[in-house]
Amino acid sequence: MIRTTCTALLLATATLAQAAPLTERNISLADAGKLATDAVAQCQAKGWNVGVSVVDRAGNLKAFARADNAGPHTIEASRAKAYTSASAKAPTQAMMENAQKNPGAANLTDIPGFLLLGGGVPLKAGNEVIGAIGIGGAPGGHLDEQCALAAIEANAALFK
Repeated sequence: MIRTTCTALLLATATLAQAAPLTERNISLADAGKLATDAVAQCQAKGWNVGVSVVDRAGNLKAFARADNAGPHTIEASRAKAYTSASAKAPTQAMMENAQKNPGAANLTDIPGFLLLGGGVPLKAGNEVIGAIGIGGAPGGHLDEQCALAAIEANAALFK
């Protein structure tokens, strides 16, 4: 029994030793800050005072910007939308619509930190998610998403 356990342990250790480190791409601080500032400007041009959070691929906050007259709720709402989008690698508007139509997906609201409201959009370099942006404060999640998409489009060169 001890011999079998030792053999298994040696095989597991040898397998781990052969594993190569992962290389992951992430949004930079400079790019996250530019995207957050530009997204606030996109919304302000439409008369909406919002909060904007940009998170890295793991959902950790990288940058935040908030219009002068944005409500205090926009801070956490934008962060939660960005976290949800980065975690699921999907836009939160689509996730919300899916949860409304699919009873099995409705349980997504039970995941701590998830917010199924429009306004969270993944940031991709090619097909790889490198972060997400979340916006809160426009008069509807679909409008938060419009600002996010406009900011991403205006900064498309950052994601090449």
